[in-house]
Amino acid sequence: MTQPITTPIPLKKAIRWYSSYDASGLTPLVSAFMTQPAYSRVCVHSVSDTRNEVGGILIGQWCVDENNEQFIVIEHALPARYTRQGSVYLTFTQDSLVDIHEQIDTNYKGQKILGWYHTHPSMGVFLSHYDTWLHNHFFPEPWQVALVVEPVSSTGGFFVRQKNGLFDPTRYFGFYELDGNYGRSMVNWTNLYQFEEKEGDASK
Repeated sequence: MTQPITTPIPLKKAIRWYSSYDASGLTPLVSAFMTQPAYSRVCVHSVSDTRNEVGGILIGQWCVDENNEQFIVIEHALPARYTRQGSVYLTFTQDSLVDIHEQIDTNYKGQKILGWYHTHPSMGVFLSHYDTWLHNHFFPEPWQVALVVEPVSSTGGFFVRQKNGLFDPTRYFGFYELDGNYGRSMVNWTNLYQFEEKEGDASK
């Protein structure tokens, strides 16, 4: 049975990006941390075709800290090959899944499939009924997530199951950008933001 890795949550190494839904009373089961190389890989793939949907798999580690708070660390993004795709749909074929598992076995041993990503060119950040079905059937673990990117407007967000088991396909979350570049953020999604400290609040 798959178990999470127990490790401290890497807040000091991360930049927090918020969506407008993060403070809406939802309680996500996991927090998503994403390395800058994984974010860059998703962005490059996302703009490779702005007429049709593209997507892939997010891999890394499922973790829990000393307070039993769950989080995932997305270390790599694997663009899916052999997909069926169009302007409003993306389907992973059996060949896609076989290829992805072969890549993981060859190059990323010990890493888990944390979820998937795909694009919605000129459509917005949400999960369609089919996307939601695909997520629930192919990525059923409570800690697996779905990332949607809208490459035309440069927006994106994570869809995460709640602690009570609910899954809202219309409200997305931000994430923690794991900073490997000494304080320089790579995130350019215009719908996410950081909280700026007000003058005199540095001690908080």
